[in-house]
Amino acid sequence: MAPWSPFGSHLLLLLWLLCPPLPPVQYEAEPAPSAFPVEAQVGLGMGAAVLTAAVLLLTLMYRHKSKQALRDYQKVLVQLENLEIGVGDQCRKEFTDLMTEMTDLSSDLEASGIPFLDYRTYTERVFFPGHGGCPLQPVFEGPGEEGHRVPVRQGLTQLSNLLNSKLFLLTLIHTLEEQPSFSQRDRCHVASLLSLALHSKLEYLTDIMRTLLGDLAAHYVHKNPKLMLRRTETMVEKLLTNWLSICLYTFLREVAGEPLYMLLRAIQYQVDKGPVDAVTGKAKRTLNDSRLLREDVEFRPLTLMVLVGPGAGGAAGSSMTQHVPARVLDTDTITQVKEKVLDQVYKGTPFSQRPSVHTLDLEWRSGLAGHLTLSDEDLTSVTQNHWKRLNTLQHYKVPDGATVRLIPQLHNGGAISQRLSQSCPSGESIPMLEDGEEGGVRLWHLVKGTDEPEGNKVRRSSLRERERERARAKAIPEIYLTRLLSMKGTLQKFVDDTFQAILSVNRPVPIAIKYLFDFLDELAEKHGIEDPETLHIWKTNSLLLRFWVNTLKNPQLIFDIRVSDNVDAILAVIAQTFIDSCTISEHKVGRDSPVNKLLYAREIPRYKQMVERYYSDIRQSSPASYQEMNSALAELSGNYTSAPHCLEALQELYNHIHRYYDQIINALEEDPVSQKMQLACRLQQIAALVENKVTDL
Repeated sequence: MAPWSPFGSHLLLLLWLLCPPLPPVQYEAEPAPSAFPVEAQVGLGMGAAVLTAAVLLLTLMYRHKSKQALRDYQKVLVQLENLEIGVGDQCRKEFTDLMTEMTDLSSDLEASGIPFLDYRTYTERVFFPGHGGCPLQPVFEGPGEEGHRVPVRQGLTQLSNLLNSKLFLLTLIHTLEEQPSFSQRDRCHVASLLSLALHSKLEYLTDIMRTLLGDLAAHYVHKNPKLMLRRTETMVEKLLTNWLSICLYTFLREVAGEPLYMLLRAIQYQVDKGPVDAVTGKAKRTLNDSRLLREDVEFRPLTLMVLVGPGAGGAAGSSMTQHVPARVLDTDTITQVKEKVLDQVYKGTPFSQRPSVHTLDLEWRSGLAGHLTLSDEDLTSVTQNHWKRLNTLQHYKVPDGATVRLIPQLHNGGAISQRLSQSCPSGESIPMLEDGEEGGVRLWHLVKGTDEPEGNKVRRSSLRERERERARAKAIPEIYLTRLLSMKGTLQKFVDDTFQAILSVNRPVPIAIKYLFDFLDELAEKHGIEDPETLHIWKTNSLLLRFWVNTLKNPQLIFDIRVSDNVDAILAVIAQTFIDSCTISEHKVGRDSPVNKLLYAREIPRYKQMVERYYSDIRQSSPASYQEMNSALAELSGNYTSAPHCLEALQELYNHIHRYYDQIINALEEDPVSQKMQLACRLQQIAALVENKVTDL
């Protein structure tokens, strides 16, 4: 036991004083919870029951709607499948009929041949598009003017020799393009003049083009190389177009021309099998939705027996009267019937050698003495509420198998058809016949136009209403969309054949294409361009878009044919498909995509592969040497020695030189090499010879 310590007792006393004992602690009891009201319990239960019932009801409704949507979806799938089967069956039937017609056409072509334009006309149409020929004025050749013509001819001959100076020609081109008033049209025109003037020296023209292309590439490398050759804004771009047209003329005649011509005939045959509105230009059979006839028009095919022979308006050389069958529709206007009859009677004759439809009348013969001249408009035409309907075979009640003939026109009955072709070539306006008392009569054929008087347009002031009507006008019901699909499926083989002829390397590629592509490869390597997309764009812009798209859209540049507005609209869709196939970017289509792009959405990826394989095969082929190209160009110059309008081209070229004479002289005098060659002095001598007698040309 530890001994007692006074220090310990003091510590305990100190702790007791500092911490006195706590008093007793009392805790309050928690109040008892109040009872939950019975009314609240009942309300809560009813609310929970209602909520449960609502959730259950919504679930049942959702399941019902889901099942209904599934049934509707399955029904739509069945409808689409039936629609696809129907379109497929129709395409197969149409394709069978078309192939039968094309077989007959092929046998006819063996005798008559494809109506290619001669080289002179071909170059005139390509060099000067939109003029229908060469717009140059011929040199005056009147008698007694030899003394006036001699100095001018001498001056133009010296100008031709001066163009052989590369320094002068490059200075001339650069100086002209630097002038603000020298428009894009002027550049294309002068480039075509140079193409004519240097046609006999294609090797030299090619060298000039190479130099200018090099300058153009150096210009675009510092900006955006992908934009080079995208448009025709410089003289070298038009020179390239003309150069390709010259070099590929033989390829067109021997390889690509036949499938393209067969495509044109297939399109025309399909369009003619359905009604075409002569006023609006819309057709039942087309690929272009903007030209689609959206109304159901009842029609009946007819076969007319056309009298051909002496005195019957037939082709020249017929020694006896014959009956030639011609397929028409009872809804055709008289002008449309005449066009189809001419196509059948003169099917082996180039279009330029046929009589014009506006110079002939159609005569219906019934019996020995029954002769009736038919026309689009006469006293029997039906006019109601300022709308006059064009006469058709149905209007005259012409039966199937009726006998008709073409006779020289004795009156101005063709004025209506001429006015239709001039006033509404695109079907956007309704022609008006002037009437002094009634203020004008509107023409219509199959459906009345949607044009409204100005007063009605003012009264329809609601913007929302106009938007709704515009949307309804653009909408294409499924039943009409099948017409586009049916037309596309029927023509698919001919489109494929045409694209295959353009993009095939099974036969040797024209040396001009290989030479051009090799040169573009050299330019890319020279400027350090390693992006394959840029080179792809250069080749596409230079050949496929510049030459082939233009050929697809304008077959009248190489064929002596008539291209109707509906055929032109279909070719525009096919050409756009070709353009989409040349792009590298992925071809995306959606709900808002144009119908024309949706039509060929499945084929475009395959066409893209054809383009890429075409470029790859050309690049891997043996290179085209400069000597081989010059030899081919010399052969071309020799084959087509009749260079069209060379003297007239020099005269027109001098007119442009005269327009900027001072600027050209200054540019020549500022160049040291040009001074040594006295190029400015030579141009002044030419001006002295030509200026005196330029007004006598």
